[in-house]
Amino acid sequence: MTKTITTQPNTLTFKPKQVVKRLLTALPERACDVIVSRYGLGESAKKMTLESIGKKYGVTRERVRQIENYALMSIRKSQGYQKEKPVFTELEQLINNLGGIISEDELLVYFSPEKNTQNSIHFLLVVGEAFKKEKEDEHFKHRWYIDETLATKVHDALRKLYKNLTDNDLVSELDIIAQFLTQVEDMAEHLKHESVVRRYLNLSKVISKNPLGEWGLQTSPNVRAKGMRDYAFLVLRKHGSPIHFREVAKSIEKLFGRKAHVATTHNELIKDSRFILVGRGLYALAEWGYMSGVVKDVIRKILDKSGPLTKEEIVSKVLKERYVKENTILVNLQNPKFFKKDREARYSIVA
Repeated sequence: MTKTITTQPNTLTFKPKQVVKRLLTALPERACDVIVSRYGLGESAKKMTLESIGKKYGVTRERVRQIENYALMSIRKSQGYQKEKPVFTELEQLINNLGGIISEDELLVYFSPEKNTQNSIHFLLVVGEAFKKEKEDEHFKHRWYIDETLATKVHDALRKLYKNLTDNDLVSELDIIAQFLTQVEDMAEHLKHESVVRRYLNLSKVISKNPLGEWGLQTSPNVRAKGMRDYAFLVLRKHGSPIHFREVAKSIEKLFGRKAHVATTHNELIKDSRFILVGRGLYALAEWGYMSGVVKDVIRKILDKSGPLTKEEIVSKVLKERYVKENTILVNLQNPKFFKKDREARYSIVA
C-alpha cells in the first residue's frame, strides 16, 4: 500500500528563529555577526556577500569564509547543538517524507512563505550534519537530500527521462510520472507517490511543464510559450481537431489570460509552418499529418502519391485533408493547366 504524504506547511513543532538564536549563543560576537549577515538571520532578510562583509570588517573575503567555516564548526561542537538534536531529527524526517531529495526553493517555501523563517530553516540545513546540498548545475536546481544513494538514483532517472525528448515532444503529467517510475522500479513504495515524483521532476532544469500542465524540454516553445503562435499551438493541441481562428483567439484569452485580437491571431497562424489551413478559417496542426497547400496542391500531392484516380476517389481523399465543399474540389480538378483525364475517366497530373 502506498504511503500517503500528509505533512503540510507550518506543522513544525519548533520555531526556527528561536532555535537559530539559541545556536548562535555558542559564537563570539564577530563570528555571530558574520553568520547573521551571511545567512540573513537578522531583522533584515537580506543576505550579504563575503566581499561586503569583508569590507565591513576590513578583511579579505577569504578571511570571512574562514570565520564562517569556524563558526559552523563551533556550533556543531557546542552543547547547544546537542540540545537541539530533536529539531534536526524532525527536519530529517520531514525531508524524507517529502521524498528524500527536494529543490531548495520548493523545500523552503513548503516550510514557510515568510523570508526570515526560510532563512532560519536554510541555516539549520547548512549547520545540520545529516543534510547534504548539491549546488545548481546545468541539469538540476539547488537541492537538499539525506541519502546519497537515493539522490544518485533520482538524478540518473531524470537524465534518462529527458534523454530522448525533442523540442516537439509534450507529455502529460500522468505519463511522465509513469515514465519516471519505470526508471526506479526498485525504489521504496512510499517514494513512488505522485506528489513525491512531482517534486523529483521539479528538480530538473532541463524539463518543465507548460501552462496546460504538459511536460517537455525547457527549451521548447511548446513549454516556454512566449508569443501568440506558441499559445495558439497549445490551444489547438488541447482541442485535438481543427478549429476556427476566431475560436483560437477566444481560447487563448480563456486559457492563458492573454489578450488575443482575432486578426492578429489569424496572421500569426498564417506565418507559422506548425499550422495548416484546412478549411475556410479552419486551422489544424501540421503534426497531425495534414497536407500543406491549397486544394489544388493537395490534389497534386494525392495524385503524385497514388497515381491516376477517378473523380470520386480524389474527392474522398481530399475531404480527409480539407474541410471544403465537394464542388471546390471539382472546380480545381477541371483546370487543364494542372490535371488531365484519360479514357478511363481517371485524373493525373499534367507533366
